[in-house]
Amino acid sequence: MIKFEHTVFALPFALISTVLASKTLPGGLPSGATVSWIIAAMVGARSAAMAFNRIVDREFDAANPRTASRAIPAGLLTVGQVWAFTLASIALFVLAAAMLNPLCLALSPLALLAILGYSYTKRVTSLAHCALGFGIGIAPIGAWIAVTGRLDATPLLLGAAVMLWIGGFDIIYALQDVDFDTRAGLHSLPRRLGKGRALAVSRWMHAAMIGLLAMAGLGAGLGGAYFAGVALAGGLIAYEHSIVSPDDLSRVNTAFFTLNGWISVLLFGFVLLDRVL
Repeated sequence: MIKFEHTVFALPFALISTVLASKTLPGGLPSGATVSWIIAAMVGARSAAMAFNRIVDREFDAANPRTASRAIPAGLLTVGQVWAFTLASIALFVLAAAMLNPLCLALSPLALLAILGYSYTKRVTSLAHCALGFGIGIAPIGAWIAVTGRLDATPLLLGAAVMLWIGGFDIIYALQDVDFDTRAGLHSLPRRLGKGRALAVSRWMHAAMIGLLAMAGLGAGLGGAYFAGVALAGGLIAYEHSIVSPDDLSRVNTAFFTLNGWISVLLFGFVLLDRVL
């Protein structure tokens, strides 16, 4: 039911923030315990968010042919079992926050409100894509606080970049469900604006994402390796948009899962390369 590989969207950005925040530490490296608890928090938060979404959306999932094979509507898991998994994931997230520092623990309820509250937004607003982006975009912000115990401009820029990135490709993903969303009374930008205009919004969001990544790199004093990674990410995003059109959604999964997974992982790799060089 839970695709743990989806954590790859946000986890590399959390690790990017961890690496950059660690520049202020003696030796320039975080402790193994800090990294481990950041990863635990990421896995707990992502798992809780996905499981809660499956509970909240189970009736819509059952009615939508694209999602009818998911665990709850297909009868593979009961709602009680998924609730138990959700609560265990929340407990892992809160424990990890507590083990990191007091500020992380104090902010953990707000983080849970963001990542769990997203599941209801599609019922009331076509900007649900941005709500999803915000929930995942707090990952680099939380990682920075975990390392430093404070908030700075760099993680805010990274968080905004992730918000636009996730929101932009969630618009692409939502192209598949325009007809169902209309019948079910759900909201999305493709339903509100039409597929062509929604794709244009997604392109602008992704262009802004690249700009924010560049600003974050400048603010953090990163060098050529990082900006090469940003340029590569821009190229992959451009390719992502080239293979999806309002009349051809056959490669949405390639754009959504494969390319975006590579974008986050490659950026993290280039940040590490920049630190080494």
